[in-house]
Amino acid sequence: MRIGIDLGGTKIEVVALDAAGQILLRRRMPTPPDYPGVIAAIAELVAGAEATLGQSGTVGVGIPGSLSPETGLVRGANSTWLNGGRLDADLALALGRPVRLSNDANCLALSEAADGAGAGAASVFAVILGTGVGGGVVIGGRLLEGFNRIGGEWGHNPLPWMRAEEFPGPGCWCGQQGCIETFLSGPALAADADGPGARDASGLVTRKDAAAAAALARHAERLARALAAVVNLLDPEVIVLGGGLSNMAHLYVELPRLLPRHVFSDVVRTRILPALHGDSSGVLGAARLWD
Repeated sequence: MRIGIDLGGTKIEVVALDAAGQILLRRRMPTPPDYPGVIAAIAELVAGAEATLGQSGTVGVGIPGSLSPETGLVRGANSTWLNGGRLDADLALALGRPVRLSNDANCLALSEAADGAGAGAASVFAVILGTGVGGGVVIGGRLLEGFNRIGGEWGHNPLPWMRAEEFPGPGCWCGQQGCIETFLSGPALAADADGPGARDASGLVTRKDAAAAAALARHAERLARALAAVVNLLDPEVIVLGGGLSNMAHLYVELPRLLPRHVFSDVVRTRILPALHGDSSGVLGAARLWD
């Protein structure tokens, strides 16, 4: 049995998969706002799942950050109470077994490449478009974490082909300026339509006013530029979109039309698809970290 944990900012989800990848159990609970609480909550979810199913399993955890290869500590997590923690070791101690951790976008990529929208593709680039912007890369069925464990951290590159009115771009929480995340995240889209401080982009697609339409058009065009840079570098067979903004149907019409403007090729055959497993991809991919 393989157990996956999706450690989000507001919820922690557990899923248990059998040897064939079928879901045996899934549960959720609110995420505690402190490090000891997170450890205890994950231990409780794993113990409860194993007690219900009458068997133990491997444990993989998707986190909103990554482990430093230098220190072994969590870094870059927007759930800031995780940063500086030795999360894999502390969970291993609490659970009595080794634990594998990876970035939540890596888990999305792993799940969608295995049996999701990218199944059967030789190369998959998976994107999270939500409160933040992340990415993960799977080549030949294997996750590309990278030498520094930052493979796929696409959201913290500058927006490509930045225009005069976009330069230098908003400041990013990472310390840089003009990051892709500051233009393409949900809060960035909401602020573009409704002004600074706006956080909710979910209703923009159904609105009929000019401000919403213009913001959605700018967002799609900027996303096309950002993905074109990925295509020029990695040339993936499939790009999978996940996160809350991936539900905007117009992206799958606009991106194939806009992408060729910036891709260094006479033809762009790259498929752009929504995540087949939706918001379950992260937790399913976490379970697959032991595949």
